[in-house]
Amino acid sequence: MLRDRVRSAAILVPPLLVALWLGGGWILLVVGLATAVGAYEAFRLLTAAGHASMPALGIVLAVVVALGDSVKVLPGGSGILLAGLGIVLVGIGALTRLDPREGVAVFATTTFGALYVGLLGFVPRLASTDASVDPTAVLGWLGPDRAWILILILVVWAYDTAAYFAGRRFGTSPFMHHISPSKTVEGLAGGLIAAVVVGAVLLVAFGRPFLAGALLGLFVGAAAQAGDLAESMLKRAAGAKESGRLLPGHGGLLDRLDSFLFAAPVAFFYVVAFLR
Repeated sequence: MLRDRVRSAAILVPPLLVALWLGGGWILLVVGLATAVGAYEAFRLLTAAGHASMPALGIVLAVVVALGDSVKVLPGGSGILLAGLGIVLVGIGALTRLDPREGVAVFATTTFGALYVGLLGFVPRLASTDASVDPTAVLGWLGPDRAWILILILVVWAYDTAAYFAGRRFGTSPFMHHISPSKTVEGLAGGLIAAVVVGAVLLVAFGRPFLAGALLGLFVGAAAQAGDLAESMLKRAAGAKESGRLLPGHGGLLDRLDSFLFAAPVAFFYVVAFLR
C-alpha cells in the first residue's frame, strides 16, 4: 500500500510542483485538466449510483465553475456569470427528458456534479487573495501567489499521510464506519496533529503568526477529511471501490483530489477572513 502511494505521488507531484513554480496560466492549466478528469469520474460514479445526468455538459460546467474567475473581461464577477449561464443550459437540456421527474433528476445531478468538482477552482483563487507574506522570511521569496497554494498542498498531504500511518499503527476506534470502514479516530487525530504542525511551521516560514498557521492547519485538515469522506460516500452509493483506474494503487484522479475539494474553499475563506 505504501509503495502504491509513493507511485501515485511520483505521478502527481512533478506537474503540480512545475506548475506552482511557473505560476500564472500553468496553475490554471493543471487545475482545468484535473477538474475535467475529476468531473468525468464523478459523473461515472453518479451514473453507477443510479442518478441520471448529462455528463458532457456537466464536465464543461465544472471547468467553467473552477476557472470562470480567470476570465477578466466580463463585468460583475465573471465566475458567477459564466456558471449561471452554464446552469441555465443544463436546465434547458433537462427539459428534453420526456418524464418530468427524470428531467428534475438530470438537472439536479448535473448541477451538483459540476459544482462539486468545480470546488477545485479555489486552488488558483488562493493566489489572488492579496494576503501578504514577509519577503525576508525563510520562504518569503516565493511570494503570496505561490505561498498559499503551497501551504494548502503540503497541509493536505501532511494530513492524509499522517492519518494513514496513525490509523494503521494505532487505529482501533471506528470513525464514520458506515461510509469508510478503514477510518479510525486515531487516524483522524494523527492527521489533525500533523496538519496543525505543518500549517504552523509553514506560516512562520512565510513570516506570519504561528497560531494563525496552527488554526489554518486544523481547519484545512478537518476539511480534507470531510472531503475524503464525501467522495467515499459517493463511491459507496455507486458500489465502487475507486473512482477510476488512472493512478496505480489509487484508482482515479478524484480519489486523490477529494480532500482538496473541501480543503481549498476552507483555506481560501480562512486566508481572506483572517490573514489579509
